[in-house]
Amino acid sequence: MSTDRQTLELLAPAKTADFGIEAINHGADAVYIGGPAFGARSSADNSVADIARLVKHAHRYHAQIFVATNTILFDHELEPARKLIWQLYDAGVDALIVQDMGLLEFDLPPIQLHASTQTDIRDASKARFLQDVGFSQIVLARELSLAEVKKIAAATTCQLEYFVHGALCVAFSGQCYISHAHTGRSANRGECSQACRLPYDLKDAAGNTVASNQHMLSMTDNNQSANLRALAAAGVSSFKIEGRYKDLSYVKNITAHYRTLIDDILAHPDADGTAWRRASSGRTTFFFTPQADKTFNRGYTDYFTHDRRHGIEAFESPKFVGEPIGRVRKIDTKGRKFFDVERAAPIHNADGLTWYDPRGELTGLRVNRAEADGGGAGIDRIFPADPLPADLVPGTSLFRNHDHEFERTLEKKSAERRIGVNALFAASADGFALTLTDEDGVAVTATLTAAFEPAQNAERALATLREHLGKLGNTIFTVGEIELDLPAAPFLPASQLNALRRDAVEQLEAARLAAHARPPRAAPVEPPVPYPQDALSYLANVSNDKARAFYARHGVKLIDAAFEANEERDDVSLMITKHCLRYSFNLCPKEVKGIRPDPMQLVNGDETLTLKFDCKRCEMHVIGALRPHVAKMRDAVVAQKVSFVPRSVSRN
Repeated sequence: MSTDRQTLELLAPAKTADFGIEAINHGADAVYIGGPAFGARSSADNSVADIARLVKHAHRYHAQIFVATNTILFDHELEPARKLIWQLYDAGVDALIVQDMGLLEFDLPPIQLHASTQTDIRDASKARFLQDVGFSQIVLARELSLAEVKKIAAATTCQLEYFVHGALCVAFSGQCYISHAHTGRSANRGECSQACRLPYDLKDAAGNTVASNQHMLSMTDNNQSANLRALAAAGVSSFKIEGRYKDLSYVKNITAHYRTLIDDILAHPDADGTAWRRASSGRTTFFFTPQADKTFNRGYTDYFTHDRRHGIEAFESPKFVGEPIGRVRKIDTKGRKFFDVERAAPIHNADGLTWYDPRGELTGLRVNRAEADGGGAGIDRIFPADPLPADLVPGTSLFRNHDHEFERTLEKKSAERRIGVNALFAASADGFALTLTDEDGVAVTATLTAAFEPAQNAERALATLREHLGKLGNTIFTVGEIELDLPAAPFLPASQLNALRRDAVEQLEAARLAAHARPPRAAPVEPPVPYPQDALSYLANVSNDKARAFYARHGVKLIDAAFEANEERDDVSLMITKHCLRYSFNLCPKEVKGIRPDPMQLVNGDETLTLKFDCKRCEMHVIGALRPHVAKMRDAVVAQKVSFVPRSVSRN
């Protein structure tokens, strides 16, 4: 990894090692993946052996592998986490993504550390602190604007990582406790139950219903496609795609989409002359056209990159609605076995179609057979796999959330990535030598002992030489220039030429792996720099003695236990978010004269959450308490496993 911000990194997610390999093949400069434990996606775990396999593939392209070890840890988990980190280092992993500061109190291997988005990096002072304690890359909060990113960039020299695509957590990352309060499943321990995707009624202070049965805390998906150059200019050097739970077609399509956009930036310097460099080697050829709209999304937003605006909400549905495809023209009224669609694009067999029913709920069907109108009028006759539902009527707007032909393309080999090499074939004292030099300057030489025998047909012999030396089709290389340094055209059997070429390619692959330099661990500033605050509430997520010692060493005097280990029973902020329902429903005191920021309520069944509004910070707090059965369960766990002093503790 370059130490300057003119190197642009495309960072892709991987649920499994095989997904990670495909992310690399589709142009990722780096991949982040979960290990066997302690990653903030509990069902996206991978063995160390599988990660080592992914590492080897990535390092062939001088791409990097980051492993997420970004849950908060209880005391009994610290030693297993330390041992795992050493195993990951021995497997060749390039960096760890960390939330729990207790890990920094251990004697870790010399592996680079990245601060997880769960560390809630929203301002320059926090960012600079994390840099000063040894983090080389920090994952900025998704809610930051370009102006805020620039302030952080001006205060730091470490690499800045920014989410450019995928699902949006409505809360500031690391600041959401609803899942734990309601189910005992902690988002900070990789077990979020996604209460934000549930439907709620919104009530005002008087109990009047403002809106009902809407997904009030559900955001549309992040898409920064139009902002990449501006983000790079602001100081972002790593463009991160969300999605360690996503399927393989998502990884392929979205990685390819952003690879294409970033390559365009690399090829065209900014207006001020700034030129950008790629973070890894090779060029990717795609066997499909990337289309972000084809892959699961809840609609798109660039969130707060250009400050607050309407349209970030996915109130209607947290599901994938899909691309607009047309409207129902006619229904088979006799047997309801088919319907006709005026469509904007051809509909395929096995496509998935959706629409909103009269209650406003998203529903859909799978196409069994689609028959195109022979007259070219843009009308398809659709025969569904199941009987037509009664709510599908003429005039209904249709969407496609599964394009079967597109998905079939992604099921096949959909990309290949090749590293450019130049070849020099020369005569030597006892035969011949083939030198391969790749685009990074890594060079190897393979030799062939053979007598020099001039060819009878020089032109044909030289053509044969070039043909066989350039046959790199089954390797990760592609040949550029082939230079011949010979006194005359020699005669050499094809078998000897092919063996020489294979020998050189094997050497070059080994040399590239040997030449891959893992990024160095940044040394913390000495003496230890003070933390920006001298008191920490449960929002700091301190869940073990090592983390407490870390903050005490950095000048914090009062340290509260993490919510997961705290004795708190009263109402507290279970979520802090920049999303504001007052703003969404045009009830913002800053925009509507005479409106007061009185509390509101979210109601889902027998669950009521209070909303309080911090208008100075433009933040909304979702207030609630631990459910009794969760508190009882948590107390049992804490009593058995967590040797942590709860509540605020003075460390003078």
